[in-house]
Amino acid sequence: MTKFPPSIFNDVIGPVMRGPSSSHCAAAVRIGRIIHDLMDGIIEKVIIEFDPHGSLATTHESQGSDMGLFAGLLGWDTTDERLINSRHFLESAGVTIEIKLAKLEYTHPNTYKITTSNKGELHTIIAISSGGGSIEIVELDEIAISIHGDYYETIILSDHKTNFDFNAHISDSIINIYSKGKLFIAQIKTQRPLTVTELSLIESKNPNCIVKLINPVMPILSGKKIVVPFLTYDELTLFNKDKNLQLWELALEYESARGSLPKNEVFVKMREIVEIIQNSIMKGLKGTSFEDRILGNQSSLFKSAMSEKRLLDGGLLNTIILYVSALMEMKSSMGVIVAAPTAGSCAGLPGAIIGAADFMNLDKDEITKAMLAAGLIGVFIAHKSTFAAEECGCQAECGAGSGMAAAGLVTLSKGTLKEAINAATMALQNILGMICDPVANRVEVPCLGKNVMEASNALSCANMALAGYDPVIPLDEVIETMDKVGRSLPRELRCTALGGLSITKSSKVIENRLRGKK
Repeated sequence: MTKFPPSIFNDVIGPVMRGPSSSHCAAAVRIGRIIHDLMDGIIEKVIIEFDPHGSLATTHESQGSDMGLFAGLLGWDTTDERLINSRHFLESAGVTIEIKLAKLEYTHPNTYKITTSNKGELHTIIAISSGGGSIEIVELDEIAISIHGDYYETIILSDHKTNFDFNAHISDSIINIYSKGKLFIAQIKTQRPLTVTELSLIESKNPNCIVKLINPVMPILSGKKIVVPFLTYDELTLFNKDKNLQLWELALEYESARGSLPKNEVFVKMREIVEIIQNSIMKGLKGTSFEDRILGNQSSLFKSAMSEKRLLDGGLLNTIILYVSALMEMKSSMGVIVAAPTAGSCAGLPGAIIGAADFMNLDKDEITKAMLAAGLIGVFIAHKSTFAAEECGCQAECGAGSGMAAAGLVTLSKGTLKEAINAATMALQNILGMICDPVANRVEVPCLGKNVMEASNALSCANMALAGYDPVIPLDEVIETMDKVGRSLPRELRCTALGGLSITKSSKVIENRLRGKK
């Protein structure tokens, strides 16, 4: 299926969300919202199927896939404060819910088969969550299709081939025609909703068709002709040969081209994300509470130890650890966070950059530049690999975030482009093979520690790069190696809760307690 180059805001920094996992909860919300539109908001029954050998079979309840999907079916957003109670609201709306395991043909570990129906319609979709909140609908009513949520989609369902010349009447659109047996699907992708006149023309030319309007769920829309200046560090070097731009400036160049946005608008969007994260840190530091979690308020313990000077002299590092802890606790208490690059790794990158900036008394614009620089490293990773722990272990989440953070920290320190790249390269080399083994199937332990390690590794590698250390292996080769190593990890160590710390005696005791068992 066709996918456009990664967007910093679609695929790397974001979504803004609640919930324990972006690849489970936020992605499920987006899948559900597309189905909500497909059904015109009228759903009476939903059947959700997971493959027994995929990741979702063992994690869909505890990591938020269920609540995310139910919220999306209700038409809610990823930040809706009612998310935790979405099943109650969906059932109160009269929707019957059935969840079961069934062998699916698709091999992606985060595959959903969802059948929704009402008195007049029944539709089945196959969808995948590809990491960090990104999604794709790959099948509709047994016909292969591709919907990433980055367009306004007009879907025309018919039992005969459509005869409307779409291109002649709808400018700047992408038209796809699919068929299987007697069913035909026409898909019109646009950057704007179709007008009443355009819809009327479609219906008049195809009187026996069903027309569905699906709204985008991603913040950056795609276009008919997207040309990005580079997708790897080698390509960036050629592009920048006569420009001498810094990494954050190159991020503006990239995202401006990818999203057809003015560079100042890209900067403002990232600045807004920084403000959301800063607010989350401050709320986290005030203390959080949530019944369904393992850890209590760890950040308050660290804050007290800092003020009482009971810690080793960590200076900047201790501020970073404090911020990382506060952000992880916001996530685990269903507060608003920003996936960076995922929810499971939401704290390491922003905790490192904002913690360092506060320690150094730097302003919001400097933080924004550092986050942009980090985002561009994430683009390179997304292009060559994945942010899904279900595919490549925690090296795809906390590991990727560490490389991104290292480049951001060098940017904060006014280091050179080469130093920022070297920092990212060394940080990524240090995390190869990191497994994903959540205790009690919750994204808390060892996730908090891994986020702290993500940030600590980033700080060390930033300083090593600023001192002139040689990373030896180039960034592009390290990213390719990350992908190969991650995909070679056993399934049990890739966010299935079937290996590592997930299956210890203590983990099972905690899991049973959280389920209400003695």
